[in-house]
Amino acid sequence: MQLLTLPPSPALATSIRATAQVFKDPRSQALLAHLQQVAPSEASVLIIGDTGTGKELVARHVHTLSARRNGPFVAVNCGAFSESLVEAELFGHEKGAFTGALAAKAGWFEEANGGTLFLDEIGDLPLAIQVKLLRVLQEREVVRLGSRKSIAIDVRVVAATNVQLDKAIGAGNFREDLYYRLNVVSVQLHPLRERPGDIMPLTRHFIKTYCSRLGYGDVRLSPDAERKLMRYDWPGNIRELENVIHHTLLVCRNGLVQDADLRLSHLRIERHGQAQAAPVQSAEQQLLRAFERLFEEQAGALHETVEDSLLRSAYRFCHCNQVHTARLLGLSRNITRARLIAIGELVVNRRRAQSQAHAERALQLSI
Repeated sequence: MQLLTLPPSPALATSIRATAQVFKDPRSQALLAHLQQVAPSEASVLIIGDTGTGKELVARHVHTLSARRNGPFVAVNCGAFSESLVEAELFGHEKGAFTGALAAKAGWFEEANGGTLFLDEIGDLPLAIQVKLLRVLQEREVVRLGSRKSIAIDVRVVAATNVQLDKAIGAGNFREDLYYRLNVVSVQLHPLRERPGDIMPLTRHFIKTYCSRLGYGDVRLSPDAERKLMRYDWPGNIRELENVIHHTLLVCRNGLVQDADLRLSHLRIERHGQAQAAPVQSAEQQLLRAFERLFEEQAGALHETVEDSLLRSAYRFCHCNQVHTARLLGLSRNITRARLIAIGELVVNRRRAQSQAHAERALQLSI
């Protein structure tokens, strides 16, 4: 299991960022394998995920895995600046460029030269700044506010957002050309409730961290407390889990966390009540409904269609990782690879592909 943590900072006490990330759940392991594939490149990366899912931690890991690891990593929250100052913050300014500009100052792009610039909440950038950002990414140079001289930069951009940029583009709030420039590599971070295998490793990490800070000895979780943590849907994701553990350690007694010590959000209780009033179909029920529609709309070769679609979807869900796809579907890697070749998801030597297909058919006949 791999653990990522943010560098210690006094600001983290009031931050809504996730301060730790693990890769224990199968979805997280597939994500880690995907990061290891794309990080060494120079391609721009767009990280999509809810607040508190660990977007900055993933961005830092991309930087660490790249050839720029010895250069600076600069993190900037695009929503933290007023519209009048964001241009100067990103691209820099000269003395006298605006009221209060008493000296020239380099922008964040110059500060990140030779390394990685992480632009968090990229969807909050004003449209006028989006145009200038696109030009900087294309030309690989910045022009400080109040200057006509361009400055060459060597920066890899990793952007992140918790909004659906496709809807923002449709509403006219985000430039489509900038989206495609940033989205060379896309990384989707799932909410904590969708990767339950990460909950207990993160819980143990936060217990250890806060026990050390508070000067406590070993603290254990009761079985009821563990079940309560696993059943909760974590709307605030990793950051909420950290806050819950911090508070719990302040009130628990005798080194044992009971379920009553866990103070969980009332937002979850409200959503739970709404869910009882209007129950949501389970995944199995939705799948059965989809099959019924398929039976009504299509006749013939349904088994092959469903099997191919399942394999294709699983392969893409696992970021095109054959090992994780095979594990997810409960198949051997050889069978998975042969089927991927047969449906055109993997392109290999023609003769080798034919032998794989023959081997698969022989195996199916033997079964």
